[in-house]
Amino acid sequence: MPVSATELARRLQAGVDRVIVGNERTSYAFLIALLGNGHVLVEGVPGTAKTLFVRTFAVLLGVPFRRIQFTPDLMPSDVVGTTVFNPKTVEFALRKGPIFTSLLLADEINRTPPKTQSALLEAMEERQVTIDGESQPLPDLFLVCATQNPIEFEGTYPLPEAQLDRFFVRARTGYPSDVEERKLLARSAAGFDARDLRTAGLEQVAVASDVTAAQRDVRAIYVAESLQGYIYQIVARTRTSNDLALGASPRAALALLGAAQAAAAIEGRDFASPDDVKGVAPLVLPHRLIVRPEAEIEGVTAERVLERILAAVDVPKDVSRPARAVVAEG
Repeated sequence: MPVSATELARRLQAGVDRVIVGNERTSYAFLIALLGNGHVLVEGVPGTAKTLFVRTFAVLLGVPFRRIQFTPDLMPSDVVGTTVFNPKTVEFALRKGPIFTSLLLADEINRTPPKTQSALLEAMEERQVTIDGESQPLPDLFLVCATQNPIEFEGTYPLPEAQLDRFFVRARTGYPSDVEERKLLARSAAGFDARDLRTAGLEQVAVASDVTAAQRDVRAIYVAESLQGYIYQIVARTRTSNDLALGASPRAALALLGAAQAAAAIEGRDFASPDDVKGVAPLVLPHRLIVRPEAEIEGVTAERVLERILAAVDVPKDVSRPARAVVAEG
């Protein structure tokens, strides 16, 4: 019997805690993306466990996992695959690329040119790829986890806005605190090896059908009409802000709604609340916003603009699921 979304999140978080020290917000973003059936962009300087996060979730879920190291010479066919001629059968055969998996790690995605980055666009939105004019479906459970170093600019290609908008959430890994880094050193001294997750006793806690069932449960979370209006007001204000050159798209509004539902499911509730929206908005919206150059010079950031918008929009009060009417018998 499939586990609930709440139980699945608890099991995954417990498994992550066995491997990752700190970065709780990043772990939460992964859970939101997984339950919300979206993709996640992970930013952070080298050595802050970006790749380790993805590998850990792959082991916990026990789903097919592939990794692509994005480089300047990577071609689109290296990602999606191509058709090759078989001289024995005198026919062309499909050779599938690494994108045909459930959990895809696109490592250092900003190191490859836009031509290759765009190979992911159709897959991320349509859950299919087109090879030589033929559409090829991807698995029901398909999650792209892309990493990039936001500090380095030499030899990198910034992701276009169309691709950023397809990432459900953006997470940021950072340096651990003093206590967390000492704990990390103690784990390593005790024999933990991040290259071999078996040393941490990491085991599979779910199967693909558990995840897809949990995703269906999340989509059934009740979102009051007033809360839908709250989400709309937040997104609409990003489009009229004087500090932004580009506001959030309708896709961003849908992502914010889905992420709020996922947050409610993690908490074990059957309805989404304004706090859910506020909690996930910093994960869903800032990477979709473009700050005007003149505002950026003054130190304005997308995160700061979002904070002001959240503080200005009126919060709805009653958003709980209505009680079902009881029909008297007799």
